[in-house]
Amino acid sequence: MKILVVEDEQKIANAIKKGLEQESYAVDVVYNGDEGLSYALDPDYDLVVLDRMLPGQDGLSICRQLRAEKIHTPVLILTARGQTDDRVAGLDAGADDYLVKPFAFEELLARIRALLRRPQKTLQTLLAVDDLVIDVANKAVRRGDTDITLTSKQYSLLEYMVRHEGQLITKDALIAHVWNDEADILPNTVEVYIGYLRNKIDRAFKNRPPLIYTVRGFGYRLGEKRS
Repeated sequence: MKILVVEDEQKIANAIKKGLEQESYAVDVVYNGDEGLSYALDPDYDLVVLDRMLPGQDGLSICRQLRAEKIHTPVLILTARGQTDDRVAGLDAGADDYLVKPFAFEELLARIRALLRRPQKTLQTLLAVDDLVIDVANKAVRRGDTDITLTSKQYSLLEYMVRHEGQLITKDALIAHVWNDEADILPNTVEVYIGYLRNKIDRAFKNRPPLIYTVRGFGYRLGEKRS
C-alpha cells in the first residue's frame, strides 16, 4: 500500500516515513501544501497523511480540492489544534480522520490500518482469499495451517493483490502502489517478485489450487481461476 505524507516539520515527516516503511508501506513525503496537493491528486495513493498547517495551501484547502476533484483517497489530518471546532472543520472539509499532535506512532498506525480497511472486505484485521489469510495488524500470512514468511516488499505486493481479489492488476499498478517514487522499478522487477510469491504461496502447496494467475499481455489476477 502506498501512502503520501504531507508535513512541513521534516523531522516528524521523516520519522513517520521511516516508521511506515518498517511496516511494509511505500511512502512518499513532501513538505509544503502546493506540492502536497499536486502529489495528492495522483489516484495511485491509497492514503494521505496531511498536516493541517502548511506553507502554501493549508491542509483543509487541500482536502476540499481533492474532494471537489472527486478524489476519494482516505485523508488523515494531523494537527496541533485539538478543539472540537477544529476537528469538525477538518471532517467537514472531507477528511476521514483527525489526529492531534503530539501522538504515539502506534495510534497513527492503528488509524491508518482502520482507514485502509474501510472499503475492503475484512473480518476485523484479517483479509482472506480461499485458504490464504493475511493478518494485517501483525503482517502475518498463513495458507491453511502453514505460516508463510515473506520479505517486507513481498508482503506489500501480496497485500495489495489480496485487497484487489479477482481484479485484473497491471504491472504499472503494482509499481505505483507497492514501490515509492524514489524507486527505479522496471516491469521485469515485478515479474521477479511475482515469482517469489508464487514459490511461497502456490508452488509450496502442490495439493492446493494456485492463487496467482498471469493474464498474458495485461498483468495478474489473484483468486480462483477463470475459464
